[in-house]
Amino acid sequence: MKSYRFLLLLTLGLYLGSCQKKTSETEHAGHSHEHGEAGHDDHEGHDHGDHDHHHDEEEGHEAEEAELTETQYKAAQITLGSVQQKAIAGTIQVTGVLSMPPQQQISISFPYGGIVRSTTLLPGKWVNKGEVLLTLENPEFITLQQEYLEAQSQLAYTEKENQRQSELSRENVSAAKTFQRSSAELQGLQARLQGLRQKLSLLQLTPAAVSKGIQNRIAVRASSSGYVTHVNVNTGKAVQANEMLAELADTRFVQAELTVFEKDLSKLRTGQKVQLQLGHETSPRTATVLLIGREITPERAVKVLCKLDQTSRELVPGTYLTAQISGGSTEVATLPESAVVRSGDKQYIFVSEGTHKEEGGTHYPFKRLEIQTGLTQNGFVEVKLPEAVKPNTIVVKGAYDLLSVMNNSEHGHSH
Repeated sequence: MKSYRFLLLLTLGLYLGSCQKKTSETEHAGHSHEHGEAGHDDHEGHDHGDHDHHHDEEEGHEAEEAELTETQYKAAQITLGSVQQKAIAGTIQVTGVLSMPPQQQISISFPYGGIVRSTTLLPGKWVNKGEVLLTLENPEFITLQQEYLEAQSQLAYTEKENQRQSELSRENVSAAKTFQRSSAELQGLQARLQGLRQKLSLLQLTPAAVSKGIQNRIAVRASSSGYVTHVNVNTGKAVQANEMLAELADTRFVQAELTVFEKDLSKLRTGQKVQLQLGHETSPRTATVLLIGREITPERAVKVLCKLDQTSRELVPGTYLTAQISGGSTEVATLPESAVVRSGDKQYIFVSEGTHKEEGGTHYPFKRLEIQTGLTQNGFVEVKLPEAVKPNTIVVKGAYDLLSVMNNSEHGHSH
């Protein structure tokens, strides 16, 4: 009985010891697993931070550098050069329009009113000086001619009467008072006749023409040659005295009116040569600065008038144009225009940083420099560099190929 009890207690003790050991191992394994995951997370976070920092550095690096393989370098036909000192004539780029001087803008009017009986006016028609534009009819025209003819006839009688009274006065046959009255009448009639002649001239009639017969219609003639730009009459219309009947423009005297900003005023002087490009013409025209305005507009600009070296009556006032005003030559640092590339609103050049060997061949790194540009002439542009650049290291040919490589590299990296 005692042996049986001993065996039972031994078996129970072994069983309990086995369970306690398994529980301890399980807890230890769980603790080890949590510690491993935490350590792993810390390790991964540390690695990602380093990677992001390295990524930012690479992105900033790529933003200002480009690198070509040997194959790309040969395909782009990269040519290196240096900044050159050149005398560049400063030019001012401006815009403007063709305009008419006031002396060549003619308004047609007439000092007498009347009824328009005929007209040849048409907008766009060229008329010559003295050409009949329209005819007017007014009873007053007839009255004026009649008064002139009557005064002319009366003058002949008064002159003879005055001569007779003068002879009688010398012979003391008539009183001197009668001769004086006759002389006064003659002078008054002469004055009236002179006034009637001036009125006839306003009607564009001559005394000789009136002497041949009274005209009931008066022709209104062009006072100057030019194109008809505006017509304000039609057949049968009643017009008032001095009313504007039509407008002419003699485009043979057209001028270029340029708009020059205040900052460029110091570069202007009369006599400067100007190259004009009209919107509808393929070849440029030349002109000379004639007058520089003395009033600054609210847009901080002045008007500059230029006389065209060769004019044509076919030019149309109001035509838009661009112009280059030539200035004096200045010695400046320049590069070929092909060396300067534009990205957004900035301008750059590329500078060679030599070569280095890598697996697969030679590599050619280039650094991008932002620059400022100025005057341009004959394929060269004035440049202002932010730092000194070694001779024969500036890309003067193939710069846009480098810009394309840089842009593609940045896009690829962003993906």
